[in-house]
Amino acid sequence: MTIPNAAASVAPSASAQTKPMVSFEGVIKRFGGTGGQPAFTALDGIDFSVSHGAIAGIIGRSGAGKSTLIRLVNGLEKATSGKVVVDGIEVGGLSETGLRDLRRQIGMIFQHFNLLTSRTAFDNVALPLEIAGVDSQSIKAKVGPLLDLVGLGDKANRYPSELSGGQKQRVGIARALATDPKLLLSDEATSALDPETTQSILELLKRINAELGLTVLLITHEMEVVKTIATDVAVIDKGRIVEAGSTFDVYANPAHETTRTLLASALALPEWLRSGIKRSPSAGDRALVRLVFFGETAFQPLTGRLVAELGADVNILAGGIEEIGGKPFGSLVVSYSADPAVIARAEKFYAETGLKTEVLGYVA
Repeated sequence: MTIPNAAASVAPSASAQTKPMVSFEGVIKRFGGTGGQPAFTALDGIDFSVSHGAIAGIIGRSGAGKSTLIRLVNGLEKATSGKVVVDGIEVGGLSETGLRDLRRQIGMIFQHFNLLTSRTAFDNVALPLEIAGVDSQSIKAKVGPLLDLVGLGDKANRYPSELSGGQKQRVGIARALATDPKLLLSDEATSALDPETTQSILELLKRINAELGLTVLLITHEMEVVKTIATDVAVIDKGRIVEAGSTFDVYANPAHETTRTLLASALALPEWLRSGIKRSPSAGDRALVRLVFFGETAFQPLTGRLVAELGADVNILAGGIEEIGGKPFGSLVVSYSADPAVIARAEKFYAETGLKTEVLGYVA
């Protein structure tokens, strides 16, 4: 659904929780505006909530306001107006002591790991406990199981320089869990990792969410990350939430242009084809269409019927079947003549079969 400047709930549909873990209420954040300089509005009327135990994704382009949003949650930035509430506590009204107490309940993992190079994996994980004044025996009893949890029990005495990128991020995750947080914030935590390592880190976060009941709020610019891990997603553009809902619904039926653009960039199309997509057709062009299969359409031979309807001129360019939010989801990108008569036959076929489609554009 499209919800510019309106309240949106980012929470699993089956959740019975009524009190959110995180809520943003009319949040505006501006920077500057002093010394005669114009103010820059980074966030413009943000309203949404994240339920206890959810894995919620915030996705948007670079500069959309994602990082500012997440920094408001742990009090690294303060809203210009509106409220940010974490587990019933309004962040903006806290003293420095109150902020320190809140931050012990919030774990944070970063894109570039932020490990201390002079400390071993064990000592990096132990750091927040040392700062909190925990005794050495309790630290030892805590850190060992955390390293086991993230699959690094045998790497306790290794330094960051001796670890791979994925292992460094696992140390970062263990460190974020050291103070038994209620909420885990992920700031582009997989952006610096290769696809295989990214997948393993996302699986780890899903397992931590399931086993510990930890609420996860992650920001990313990658649709693949949201699709893999998040039950629900909010799309942010120019400081505003423009679309939100279950990941499956948003992925299957994107309503906002920003969402459609993000989805298009995630399609497995060659760059030469993506870069040649036009918004309007010229004579002789071909329509580039995304077909979406789910529910009843997931198990029907509709592609073959489309070919029969339009003739052998239909080309299949990309596609696959996967699972999103526990539901089967198939997607195919096809092309065929942009001739009005062909387009009309295709649209009639889609209407008769209930097949969801999206015109990505036109190519020569």
